[in-house]
Amino acid sequence: MGTTDLIQWSDQFSVNIQEIDEQHKVLVDLLNQLHHAIREHHGRATSREILNRLAEYTRTHFLLEESLMRLTHYPGFDIHKKQHQELMQQVDALQQKVDKEKVAISFELLHFLRNWLIQHINDSDKRFGRHFQNAGLATYANWSKDVEKTMKKKKWWWKFW
Repeated sequence: MGTTDLIQWSDQFSVNIQEIDEQHKVLVDLLNQLHHAIREHHGRATSREILNRLAEYTRTHFLLEESLMRLTHYPGFDIHKKQHQELMQQVDALQQKVDKEKVAISFELLHFLRNWLIQHINDSDKRFGRHFQNAGLATYANWSKDVEKTMKKKKWWWKFW
């Protein structure tokens, strides 16, 4: 990430659930890629392709969040899911506008997506993160770090061939 990024990841965005934080970092990176493509005039096709990846990854990310919310009986599930649906409807409408009207993806759109993501993480997602911790699942929030440490300690048989 450089100084011309639209958004810089910071630990202040962490919801203390590693997989969600990792996915948020990917979303930030995709927004930055889109920003660079527009800023450097890479063309509508390139911007549209990045927007497609951003939309698809966002859908995947929302499915993970919503699955964790259902599993933990999160009381704010319906409201949170509605926020996800509304954003995806807006992104779908934008994609259609770009395709049908041949309009360029603008900096205004990027700033809308940036502001939406930051506000959503800092408000809705952090609220769920606290619920996740309070549900007694804090020990599972960093499971992949523990798995990674364990794997580094093991001697794998294929390394000896």
